[in-house]
Amino acid sequence: MEDWKIKISVLWLIGELVAIVGNMLELYEPGVIEDLLVGEYAGMQITPELMVVMAFLFLIAPAMAFLSLTLKDSVNRWANIIVGIVVTGFGLLTVFEYLAEQSAYSAYSILIEIAWVVVTALIVWYAWKSKQKA
Repeated sequence: MEDWKIKISVLWLIGELVAIVGNMLELYEPGVIEDLLVGEYAGMQITPELMVVMAFLFLIAPAMAFLSLTLKDSVNRWANIIVGIVVTGFGLLTVFEYLAEQSAYSAYSILIEIAWVVVTALIVWYAWKSKQKA
């Protein structure tokens, strides 16, 4: 198996771990657990539809980790480039949101999002470079 596929797969798993850590740390912010107990998250009502969307978002990284090891090279390369660019873009938007918010808890959130952006940018980089080796 090609080295770049393993690197990308591991990076997707690291990205998932970063996301989980960020969500776990969020539970330590004052008021978050109380909001969850009354059925709210980030100012939104928790609904079955929201839970499906959240589940889908959390399943992207592990699915991409698997697909990175199993897809044919050309499809694999483009899937990682496209999905990587999309999630990197959302990560950058989130960094700017936290910078604009400037709450007492923004620092850890910015650090987590920057880690996510670095991981997904590396995924795009390794996928892009992989063509040179093919």
